[in-house]
Amino acid sequence: MASNPLNLRRIGVLTSGGDAPGMNACIRAVTRRALWHGLEVVGFRHGFCGLHDSDFEALTLRSVGNIIQRGGTVLGSARCWEFHDQAVRERSASLCRDSGVDALVIIGGDGSFYGGNLMHQETGMPVLGVPATIDNDVYGTVYTIGFDTAVNTALDAIDRIRDTAQSFERIFFIEVMGRLSGHIAVDVGLAGGADDVLIPERPTDIEALVQHLREREKESTMVVVSEGKEEGGAFEIARKVSEHLQREYRVVILGHIQRGGSPSARDRVLASLLGAEAVDALMEGYDCHMVGSSAGKMVRLPIQEAWEGRKEIESRVIDLIRVLAS
Repeated sequence: MASNPLNLRRIGVLTSGGDAPGMNACIRAVTRRALWHGLEVVGFRHGFCGLHDSDFEALTLRSVGNIIQRGGTVLGSARCWEFHDQAVRERSASLCRDSGVDALVIIGGDGSFYGGNLMHQETGMPVLGVPATIDNDVYGTVYTIGFDTAVNTALDAIDRIRDTAQSFERIFFIEVMGRLSGHIAVDVGLAGGADDVLIPERPTDIEALVQHLREREKESTMVVVSEGKEEGGAFEIARKVSEHLQREYRVVILGHIQRGGSPSARDRVLASLLGAEAVDALMEGYDCHMVGSSAGKMVRLPIQEAWEGRKEIESRVIDLIRVLAS
């Protein structure tokens, strides 16, 4: 076992921001790894809201049993706007300490890490971040918990839409989630054989898109659009294209089905590894860090780098999508 330089006796765990398949697997791993280290564990309900409401429950081997396969989060999540107030953060840290909580494991995205980092800077509360968001937009890790499941959910829908697209030779504009990140769109577009992918990270050339679609006029056509591409999303892109092409089209918004469902095997494995790694890092004295996965290994980096850094999308992958569609 680790030396425990932070003198931890009890840790808290919470899930914050948008839910992601695999969060429950991570809660399970954090809890059971901490118990293995001889620590007590409590789970805060509804993200940061549970901190300032002092709303928590003890987590045991039994209470986290049979949740590894469940989507969503058994602890609940929320957008806690009150946590933007420094006084709320300070009171939350004080309530944590009053409850005997010596450190927090925050399972969420860059916004959650930002809040945790502020609380640490202002109060000294030790925090450790675990990246869990379907958007896969957290810097410092190749994949985030929930991304693989979301991609496979969207891919299953696209495979079904293709059947209709081929039957009627229509253009389908399919909007996937991702907030301001195009990672889901790119992976789904490549795996689903899309004709083009439109993402926030790249400007859209409507004339070039129209020319590409015109060349495929007698074929089924599928364009994957990331939800954060522009105001109006896929509907606005479709409207602009329809001004140039006299061709029937449909817009499909996949929406929140990408956030639900049982996590894939890959997400369960990743969540289990990262959850255990988070506890090990705390036991070794790592404070205000995030754990991630890179080149097949677990990595640790300052949590501030995670929300300040920008995760890039390889241009060659987008170019390959267009080449393979030609």
